[in-house]
Amino acid sequence: MKALIAFTVALTATHAALAAQPLLSPQQLQPLLSRADVRVIDIRDPKSFELGHIEGAVNAPYGKWRGPASNPGDLPDKAKLTPLIQSLGLTPATHAVVVSNGVDSSDFGAMARVYWTLKSLGLKELSIVNGGMMAWEGSGQQTTQATTKVTPSTYAPTFDAQWLATREDVSQHISLSNAALVDSRPDAFYQGKTRAPAAKVSGTLPGAQQLDFNQWFVPGTALFVDTSKARQIASQLQRKQGEDAVAFCNTGHWAATDWFGLSEVAGLPGVRLYAGSMVDWTQSKDQPLVANQPSRAQSLAYDARQWWNRTIK
Repeated sequence: MKALIAFTVALTATHAALAAQPLLSPQQLQPLLSRADVRVIDIRDPKSFELGHIEGAVNAPYGKWRGPASNPGDLPDKAKLTPLIQSLGLTPATHAVVVSNGVDSSDFGAMARVYWTLKSLGLKELSIVNGGMMAWEGSGQQTTQATTKVTPSTYAPTFDAQWLATREDVSQHISLSNAALVDSRPDAFYQGKTRAPAAKVSGTLPGAQQLDFNQWFVPGTALFVDTSKARQIASQLQRKQGEDAVAFCNTGHWAATDWFGLSEVAGLPGVRLYAGSMVDWTQSKDQPLVANQPSRAQSLAYDARQWWNRTIK
């Protein structure tokens, strides 16, 4: 029995040692670059990538991971994601490390959204460079303009929907009041004072609680907080035992940060991302319920201001 217990403990420790940390500092990433199973995925625009990137990184701009302009949070279909994954040489055995500019807290959402997508597509070893390229270069790490040659993989991913909430899921949660709906947006969006351009109306999901994505960052920086602080932020979440939490925003970008903080750093179970978020919700033809919705007069005034800004300025 003692031998069995010792073996189990050792096996658990081995798995823990193999598990990638969701956040890597530049200093933690640097010694990993020599490993064949590590692939840095740089999601910046091609021009920025060509001017200088982490050695061995491959470029996969953020737009490739997003839906159409009419609904950017919508998931690209499998026919688009599969060749993208294969072109990057990714398999479930790959430790994929996502990096972007790191210029502000909003940019972090791009890294979190790609991380969420990769996890949903079956990759298990995943990390984000905390602070992005700003932190990498700011810490004195080297960049290169050399091209990385990648052997495409034959991995055919299947989408694991356990971290996804669809419009139908959210509708049922609202009807049954059986999930914590988490609005990741700042006050103006949550209170219905403004909205994303592709959203039909302002407001939030009925019964939603707010957890502004900006809380996850060290004040004055684009650095994600440590585990202790993340758990403190996560403690604000109010949900009944056994309930899921569903993070949403405008297009599943800021909400990816809430999902990442709650699920990956604070370690909460049952956290999902409503990928389409309020743009998807308000585009429904079924006149979806919306809380904090402004009056018709306020909506018309808002639309007039938007038209003026687009047309005159």
